[in-house]
Amino acid sequence: MPTILGANQLDTSYEISNSVRYNDGDSPEISATPSSASNRRTWTWSCWIKRGVISSFNVFGAGPNVSNRAHFDFNSNGSFQVEAKSGGTTQLKHEGGVNLRDVAAWYHLVWRLDTTQSTAGNRSRVYVNGQQVTFSSIGVTPDQNAELEINNNSVHKIGVRSYEDSNFMDGYMAEAALIDGTSYGPDTFAETDSNGVWVPKEFKDDVTFGTNGFYLEFKQTGTSQNSSGIGADTSGQDNHYNVGNLVAFDITTDTPTNNYMTMNPLTTNSRGDFREGNTQVQTNVQGSVPYGQVEFGTFAVNKGKWYFEAKLISAGSGGKAGIGINERWQTNSYVNGHNNIGSAGNAFYSNQGDVKVGNGSDQSATSYTDDDIIGVAFDLDNSKVYFHKAGTYQRSGDPANGTGGDTLTSSYNDYWTPWLTKDDTNHNANVKFNFGNAPFTISSGNSDDNGYGNFEYDVPAGYYSLNTKNLAQFG
Repeated sequence: MPTILGANQLDTSYEISNSVRYNDGDSPEISATPSSASNRRTWTWSCWIKRGVISSFNVFGAGPNVSNRAHFDFNSNGSFQVEAKSGGTTQLKHEGGVNLRDVAAWYHLVWRLDTTQSTAGNRSRVYVNGQQVTFSSIGVTPDQNAELEINNNSVHKIGVRSYEDSNFMDGYMAEAALIDGTSYGPDTFAETDSNGVWVPKEFKDDVTFGTNGFYLEFKQTGTSQNSSGIGADTSGQDNHYNVGNLVAFDITTDTPTNNYMTMNPLTTNSRGDFREGNTQVQTNVQGSVPYGQVEFGTFAVNKGKWYFEAKLISAGSGGKAGIGINERWQTNSYVNGHNNIGSAGNAFYSNQGDVKVGNGSDQSATSYTDDDIIGVAFDLDNSKVYFHKAGTYQRSGDPANGTGGDTLTSSYNDYWTPWLTKDDTNHNANVKFNFGNAPFTISSGNSDDNGYGNFEYDVPAGYYSLNTKNLAQFG
């Protein structure tokens, strides 16, 4: 089924401006309890999701306890489960189907219920990117006219189980909507563009949300259960949701219509702990790695001028952390006191105060420490890389003018991606990467020349944040 991977594949005039980023380590949730029950036989849930940590999590559900609940869950392998119980009796249980493990892709999910249907197979249906999911296990199908817990006057939660604090989501969600009283197909919310890609479309004015329905656009940054909060309902029904353990910087511009780079937990050598929707990486939490460890981004570029920032949370006792870029497929390039770096195709700036490019010698630079923000500007049209600490470029670098900095050497004439590298004495290098979708508070709010990204320091003129809108134009 089609996934959204790059803006150069998209053909749509409709834009989704925001998403909310869940970090499962923070126990985030969005919740509300309707004041009264409404239509429990017919409704539609729709949202867009980009995965973070590959684990099980709840997408949406309702119910006060394990015996009275209805839930839409991701399994750890990326398949689905929809399940409902009433008084301890199972009303619905479908499992399996597709395995959605692409952490670089946005997926559109629809769960539609209509238990008034005479055909059992039409009472509960799930869709991914417009295609109906064929479940591998059909345990129980709802009886005709059965009433499930959703739209009851019990707690409803997004991104966590409704009845207990578990199965927290990690990743991004955009355009979360519940339509109360109508079962809509996926083509109500999205469509196939001229390139055959499933893309969002405007639907707000074309649906009837119903008594307990809502539409969450995640444009606000407050925590109150009202129109100024993250859970603000913009459907016109004023069914606002409350939030727990989500903060202002969890509202991002990483969306299905402008997909931002993140770090990738699925690369060959990845053994780190990924958080904050794969923007934070703590290396080597799964044991020692001889010859060091590297972590890579979710996509790569082979031309253009690009910029990102990284905030060092901790380098570990006596360890070396390096932030930079690496050629795609350089998966055997490690840092081990610099002795095992690849012959070419990589560059980094370490916390111990040196810059290293390929097999060149260490070049002196200013050391950095916890909470410092490092900037990386790389020019693939002229094979140059520039590093700054807190806005001061190292080695007389001036990326806007193309002077100073360091010259990249290529092993494969291939694509380059951001990376984090460490030596084998550093067991907990912890870094937050900002590709424009900042996972930490930004005080200044700088963007690139296209107006994309949210950075602490100025983006050099002619350089761009790593998202699919910019890739379509410059990549």
